[in-house]
Amino acid sequence: MPPPSFRIDLSPCIPVRCGKHIEYVGLRELLTDAHRIDDLALPLPPARSGLYRVLAAICAAVTELDDPDQPIKEWLDHRAELLRREDGFDTDAVHAYFDADPGAFDLFHPTRPWWQDAALAVQCPKRSGINSLIYGRAAGRNLVWFNPRHTDTDPQPVPTREALWSLLAYHYYGPSGRATTRTVDGVTSGQLKAGPLRSTVSFHPRGRTLYETLLLHQTPYRGDDQAPGSDACPWQEPPAHPLRTPHAATWPKRLLTGRSVHAALLVPDASGEHVTDAYLTWATQHPLLEATDPYLVYDIDPKAPAERRRSPRRANADHALFRALPALALAGDEHRPGCRPEAFTTINSLPKDTRARLRVWVCGFDQEGQVNNRIWYTSLTPPIWPLAQENDPVKASRIVECCAAAETLGAALRRQADQAWKDTGLTPPPAKGGGKRDTSPWAGQALAGYWPRAEQAFWELLDDTRSAYGVFAATAITALSETTRDALNRLPKAGPALARAVQSLRRAGTPPDDTLRPTKGPHAQP
Repeated sequence: MPPPSFRIDLSPCIPVRCGKHIEYVGLRELLTDAHRIDDLALPLPPARSGLYRVLAAICAAVTELDDPDQPIKEWLDHRAELLRREDGFDTDAVHAYFDADPGAFDLFHPTRPWWQDAALAVQCPKRSGINSLIYGRAAGRNLVWFNPRHTDTDPQPVPTREALWSLLAYHYYGPSGRATTRTVDGVTSGQLKAGPLRSTVSFHPRGRTLYETLLLHQTPYRGDDQAPGSDACPWQEPPAHPLRTPHAATWPKRLLTGRSVHAALLVPDASGEHVTDAYLTWATQHPLLEATDPYLVYDIDPKAPAERRRSPRRANADHALFRALPALALAGDEHRPGCRPEAFTTINSLPKDTRARLRVWVCGFDQEGQVNNRIWYTSLTPPIWPLAQENDPVKASRIVECCAAAETLGAALRRQADQAWKDTGLTPPPAKGGGKRDTSPWAGQALAGYWPRAEQAFWELLDDTRSAYGVFAATAITALSETTRDALNRLPKAGPALARAVQSLRRAGTPPDDTLRPTKGPHAQP
């Protein structure tokens, strides 16, 4: 039998949505028909977020938007011209990209499998197990009762296209800590560093078609001089030596696809239609490359040490998604360096019809630093341009004011619920590491009821003149009252304790003197 092969440029492995239908296509068809495809339809959101970055890197090469020497005005004009096209990407350019090195897109190529390292079969003394790759399966000492069909004693093969999705998620969101041991030039280690997107939330611009979406994912080059030909994706060159200093995160290919610190090798069955096992280990022992991912929000903490002052915003499944809107509505400046992701900083240069329909797909993956994955969450915003500071500074300031009020009352609700629990004489919550105590049951339940109500109130307040602080204070009081209704009849001390909590929440509902005022004019952008 011939050796197994699975060409991701030809095999139907990527689900896409066309109207009401879901189809599977290879990368070639995906790009040549991008103007007829609505969007990606991967059921694994972290893989979809990673694939957007892969496709953005390929799109930059196909459209010649990857020229670092092109003046920014010419670059913006070129992208705007492409966005006005109705026939999508140049078909010849797409085929030329894949035909330049067709073997590079074979998942099971004997020496250069796509985004894998064939040397792991020799450098690793044992395999990692297919369950360690596939999200949702238990592996090692993890609990199995959530999915009892998949255990390490009886690992089931996975269709190759699904293994591809998990491979994408592994490179971007992979864990830190212990992994399969690898020996390179006498150096043996089984320690992993966290993937570049682990525990983060991504903001992806979305257009009317996948073609438009991929062009909206492009960002102009703003760095120093970059040597011609120095930029490449991992599948366009041999795997980097694990012990050498990695290449710099050049724009746009290495920035989007070249920062993985994980190495993998899939083990197929004889047909290549299923993956039966995998090697999963470290790709480098060097620190993660410093770079600004264009789809992340970076928060600035001026009080933190210099090396930790700037950090990507962490995903938090407990947060209502409307709390991310200020990062999109406000244009960044020297006073707000942690606002809009870089992919949205050239929003003014887009054609008017594209700009008016621009939406944002939000993908957060709430994870612990090492192995545990808590939950992923997604959301699709309404068109954001009418809410942006450049278009409606009053509405943008109102968004910021409402979000600040919601955050302030959410924090107050947590404090007052904890204090009421303590004053009622109930058992203190267990202590966390460092001596800090967890939130009380009342605080956890009240916040779970507060944030869905706060989201509804937020959208009502955008076109309302009521005090946002007063509305969210009433929302917090309602959430606390519903949480503690039964306790009032059972616990003698609950009434006075909760009355004090309600009074404190009402005081917190008084807006501060420095509440943001509407911005008087649009913020200049390129």
